[in-house]
Amino acid sequence: MFGVMSDSNFLVQIKGVDKMFHRGSEDISVLRDLNLNVRPGEFLALMGPSGSGKSTLLNLIGGLDQPTHGTVSIGGENVATMPSRQLAAWRARHVGFVFQLYNLLPTLTAERNVELPLLLTHLSRAERRKHVEAALGVVGLSHRTRHYTRTLSGGEQQRVGIARAIVTDPTLLLCDEPTGDLDRKAGDEILALLRALNGQGKTIIMVTHDPHASHSATRTIYLNKGQISDTMPE
Repeated sequence: MFGVMSDSNFLVQIKGVDKMFHRGSEDISVLRDLNLNVRPGEFLALMGPSGSGKSTLLNLIGGLDQPTHGTVSIGGENVATMPSRQLAAWRARHVGFVFQLYNLLPTLTAERNVELPLLLTHLSRAERRKHVEAALGVVGLSHRTRHYTRTLSGGEQQRVGIARAIVTDPTLLLCDEPTGDLDRKAGDEILALLRALNGQGKTIIMVTHDPHASHSATRTIYLNKGQISDTMPE
């Protein structure tokens, strides 16, 4: 853990966040006066209709974007005001991203894809290899380390994506529709893996459209028209 957490030791604290985008002369409000707290070790599912701001919120939490107004604090640090260079280093250390379409490099093997985040660290080659082997072992792909990702199934590619996300042992795992491109069997395997990681103490925030996927979370909230609710919007 890092920073000095307050307010009952919430890991994620989002206060009064607005997010607007500009399209020509038009201002588009995506998030409005949004407040959210997430405790360490939670597995939070974030649901809502398309265009409700789910991915925008995930990007704000991960430091990929900044709010128009308000604060986004992770572990007591306000990432919304960090200089870009500091933010990049913070993100590399504390956030792991899992994407719907995997975002793997097909010309690299599974182990090389997983190693990529470690190239930003000061670890030696031997140390990087040890971390990669451990991460691929966690996701059950020790036997596929030297296979090119283009030869792997969709479920296996997503496992590589998760291994890449956890290889630096990040504080927070952010998943954007991690089962959205998979069939039910492969999707259930990925959800079981995420539950196992959460059981080991990893804090997870997952955007999903699938109520079945949300059942794996310890808490589900709904986003509609830029605001959060504990109940499904009508």
